[in-house]
Amino acid sequence: MPGMDRLIVVMLFDGVDLLDVTGPPEVFALLRRETGHTEGAAGAAGYRVVLAARSLDPVTTAAGVRVLPDVTYDEVAGRPIDTLLVPGSVEPDGSGGVRAVADPGTVAWVARLAGGARRIASVCVGAHLLAAAGLLEGRRATTHWSTAQQLAAEHPGVRVDADPIFIREGEVWTGAGITACLDLSLALVAEDFGEATALRVARQLVMYLKRPSGQSQFSVPTEPGSTSRRMDELRTHVTQHLTGPLTVPDLAAAAHISERQLTRLFKTELGTTPAAYIEAARVELARQRLESTDDTLDRVATVCGFRTIDTLIRAFRRQLNTTPTEYRSRFRHSAA
Repeated sequence: MPGMDRLIVVMLFDGVDLLDVTGPPEVFALLRRETGHTEGAAGAAGYRVVLAARSLDPVTTAAGVRVLPDVTYDEVAGRPIDTLLVPGSVEPDGSGGVRAVADPGTVAWVARLAGGARRIASVCVGAHLLAAAGLLEGRRATTHWSTAQQLAAEHPGVRVDADPIFIREGEVWTGAGITACLDLSLALVAEDFGEATALRVARQLVMYLKRPSGQSQFSVPTEPGSTSRRMDELRTHVTQHLTGPLTVPDLAAAAHISERQLTRLFKTELGTTPAAYIEAARVELARQRLESTDDTLDRVATVCGFRTIDTLIRAFRRQLNTTPTEYRSRFRHSAA
């Protein structure tokens, strides 16, 4: 409403990822600077951000940094919340990877506070809390790629898509990991205050542009360590032979299994096809070279196994919704 600040509640709990908590408020603070809006002032509405926890005691984040809550969950439970932001937390899974944590007490508060919120958004693995609270049932959602399989396994009613940096389904938004919280926050600003204002904030963040929701997360899990031994060996084989043809028969022979078994293995453990995984791995290598070298596109295509520039361009459009040239102009840093 005009003249009233929109209340944004960021949930806090022990072990929460620090950037999940601090990233979005930085975007909202820059919005105030760009618009000249002072909290509580008359005129166009701004944001009022509060950090809420079970008590007012300091909360220790996963980074070891302690954060002081502004209010308790009880204090905001009866108030109209414009946006409820739910960050996430992970713990080691015992095999070199991580698992998202969904504390039942926190999940109960997510469900309760969401009932009074106009809009709910999860940051990174906070999607697991939304799912546990029943807020993602029947919806398409994303999260950090490292816990996407866990989310799909534990909540089969959620249509998990680990590729986009954020997804909006009605009043529920889910964001991927970690710095994608800035893209999600900018999208919230764009919805509330327009694209032009969001782009001004993006410039202050030194983000070349505001990435759209369809933008792919800029990495794929090419290294072994979070799947079965056979799949780990296949992923290592792919990484070491990206310049080769890497056909399904080649991979099946390397793994000493049938082509049908190979396809089933990729679908079960990685949720994709061998061809899609290989293309994603090649794009991952290509984007690294575009960021850190002066290689020509022809050289990048050859080194990364694409053979031709046209094949490289088509793969970038499919995987990242951009072109190699556009990607380099945005993310290039000086080569050593």
